[in-house]
Amino acid sequence: MAMAVGFALILTGSACGGRQDAASTDAGGEVTCDVANETRIGIATGNATGVYFALGNAYAEQLGAAGGNVKATASETGASVQNIQQLVAGSYGVAFSLADTAADAVNGTGSFDSKQPIAALARIHTNYTQVIVRKAAGIKDVAGMKGKRVSTGSPKSGTEVIANRLLTAAGLDPAQDVSAQKLDLTKTVDGMKEGSIDALFWSGGLPTPGITDLLTTSGGQVEFLDITPLLPEMQKINPVYETGTIPAAAYKLSGDTSTIVVPNLLLVKDDLDANVACVLTKTLFDRKPQLEQANAAAKEISLDQARDTDPVPLHRGSAKALDDLGAPK
Repeated sequence: MAMAVGFALILTGSACGGRQDAASTDAGGEVTCDVANETRIGIATGNATGVYFALGNAYAEQLGAAGGNVKATASETGASVQNIQQLVAGSYGVAFSLADTAADAVNGTGSFDSKQPIAALARIHTNYTQVIVRKAAGIKDVAGMKGKRVSTGSPKSGTEVIANRLLTAAGLDPAQDVSAQKLDLTKTVDGMKEGSIDALFWSGGLPTPGITDLLTTSGGQVEFLDITPLLPEMQKINPVYETGTIPAAAYKLSGDTSTIVVPNLLLVKDDLDANVACVLTKTLFDRKPQLEQANAAAKEISLDQARDTDPVPLHRGSAKALDDLGAPK
């Protein structure tokens, strides 16, 4: 997968003849939501045919359209785990992430060997775990994937984290019992169409463009699995996992599919300038109608749930923005 290089967060001091500082660090004090100097931010999204990428690009466009000093560029990435790693490294200023992966980051567990210095701008839309199999493969549940060719998603993605946890919950060893294909969604969909992949895991919003493509072209050859019997084991790992439904209308299916869902968060470093964080958060909600036009998943972005980011702390600049916007506490 081609990887776009994200812009590091920079500040351009117009009063200083174009001087550039290396970072925008929170200096403390009152949060005014005023950003005096031009601030450019890279946004880490996900696979090109996924919801993160669609919403991330729309979000970057709306930050520019808002007319303030905060500008952004969105880039394709491998998603959650990689996004957090590159956020902390300074390659990006904002990152999309699944809440379970973000919880691992702040706790120093799972894919992270130490606690990561991140904070949340807000809880956003929900990711639906979409497990699809080729009918010819004869797979009736996750345990039935033993010996099969299974796409577990891009390396260091939230999809890979959930896929491996689901395989383990079903009594399989992800490293030994399946032929794991660690592919991005575009290559995964191509493999399902060609018959070189028997099953796929995907964690994404509804509708995910790549999944729409698969079901439009090969709907008669594939089907969704109901993975909710594995929910109790998944909740032992992280209580953030919940049951949910992929409605038939999302992909023009004959019926609804029960599945496991997990929220998404927009993340920043915990020392990001609070005024920048405030602007980022206000723009997310002020421009929600425009984001909905980019992908229907944005309809789920809600002030009622914006603060529900535990155990990831809410950035203090975001807290100010949500106060101003009237979000419930």
